[in-house]
Amino acid sequence: MPLDTHAVLTARAEALNAAYANHSAFAVMSRALDDAAVGPVALVSSFGAESVVLLHMLSVMDRARPVLFLETGMLFPETLAYQRQVAERLGLSDVRVVRPDSTDLFDADAEGDLHGRDPDACCTIRKTKPLELALQTFDAWITGRKRFQGGSRAALPFFEAEAGKLKINPLAHWRPADVADYIENNRLPRHPLVAQGFPSLGCAPCTSKVAPGEDPRAGRWRGREKTECGIHFAGGRALPGAVVAG
Repeated sequence: MPLDTHAVLTARAEALNAAYANHSAFAVMSRALDDAAVGPVALVSSFGAESVVLLHMLSVMDRARPVLFLETGMLFPETLAYQRQVAERLGLSDVRVVRPDSTDLFDADAEGDLHGRDPDACCTIRKTKPLELALQTFDAWITGRKRFQGGSRAALPFFEAEAGKLKINPLAHWRPADVADYIENNRLPRHPLVAQGFPSLGCAPCTSKVAPGEDPRAGRWRGREKTECGIHFAGGRALPGAVVAG
């Protein structure tokens, strides 16, 4: 993207952050869906441990809005069942299942073992590339990232500019208790694996249980330096608030 175009998008994000600085998560998301300065928006959801919060908010606002679900081909069976359950219960009518390109899989991961040999390459062909293609018709996308996740996420804004798109983070200011309260108060179904020791969920081969007292993301790519799938990276650099979607 040309430098001047990025500057314009960054300025737009800054203006939106100023305009929505004192708004609630619900208000940020609701107004962003119809703000001309934002453009066409999709919610990107992993249907993971905390995803049901934004999915429920969207169902209250507009059940026909697009939801992009990254089906990597290596998700837990429980995640696939949960995706269908939540979409049906909330009446979400435009859930678009995004899958990796079959040619890419054949060329790079014919045996299905790329996650063990090169997990970054596996995430690229199963997550990053498919999502980039799916987002081509949108100007902005909604994520579930939050400041409490720490590190560079501590200053996460509601709106960011990245790779020619606006990113919207309605839950940026939420705390863990806010997430738990919202799910309980709205009687929303929890992902079944959360109760089994999986507070953060990704692909089955790269996700393990987390022991009491461990960081909630300790089970992601356990034993490796890798901590992100790459969908919140630009030019190989982690963006503020980078974390696997959902």
